[in-house]
Amino acid sequence: MDFFNHAVDAVLKLYFALFSWAPPLVGLTVLSAAVGVGMLWVVGRTSNQARIRQVKRKVAASLLELRIFADEPAATGRALRSLFSSNLRYMGLALKPALWLAIPMAVLLVHLESFYGRAPLTPGREALVTMRMAPGWNPQSAPPRLEPPPQVQVTAPAVRALDSREVSWRLVPKSAVSGDLVFTVDGTPVRKAIEAGGRQHFVPGRGVRSTLATLWSPGEGRVASSAVEWVEIRYPDAALELFGLAVNWVIWFFLVSIVSALLLKKRLGVVI
Repeated sequence: MDFFNHAVDAVLKLYFALFSWAPPLVGLTVLSAAVGVGMLWVVGRTSNQARIRQVKRKVAASLLELRIFADEPAATGRALRSLFSSNLRYMGLALKPALWLAIPMAVLLVHLESFYGRAPLTPGREALVTMRMAPGWNPQSAPPRLEPPPQVQVTAPAVRALDSREVSWRLVPKSAVSGDLVFTVDGTPVRKAIEAGGRQHFVPGRGVRSTLATLWSPGEGRVASSAVEWVEIRYPDAALELFGLAVNWVIWFFLVSIVSALLLKKRLGVVI
């Protein structure tokens, strides 16, 4: 799983670097439009296009019947039943391409969060790093030892949260940094990447021990110590701007991909 995650991130880092000359929203827009075309291709390949055309014609006919016979209850009832059943058939036909798209889209969104969802820490501003210990942790034992890179200062000793098995540190990046925090847990080094300063770039999220959890936190390799469940830095949300307005990257991603698919569906001969 680590190899797969690193491979996906490597491809996305290369893509991100190609648009390093522009605001992050430019690269995200191009990628979203390309994903929209890819979604359209998958729909065309995996759905029953002839059946979808037939059902859509039935829906249009039922809507027309409702308008023409609005004053005739019997005809209106038949049109409503036909419209309802046609919509159910349409949703059933759309289910197969949706299933084909679900996993690739989920993987892509999870990985894109590291590029567009989190911003690097601001130099001079405090941040929190938290480590959750594995079940069986002895809260009376000495906390893990934290060694930050030279550009980062730890401003408070470790604080334990006994009920949640968490240990937290406050730290301040004094300047731009792209390095590792190194924790020593029962003699085992545990590394956590830290990013501060500079333009928007790849910012990995929570580091986890579980192989399954890396599906949702893929930015780094698995935590090396069995005594640790996860370690996380509280990064600020990325601020992507469009004409001076803050834009949520996920909303923008789906908006552009859907619009691009709608604009190109006739040209590519796909019915959706």
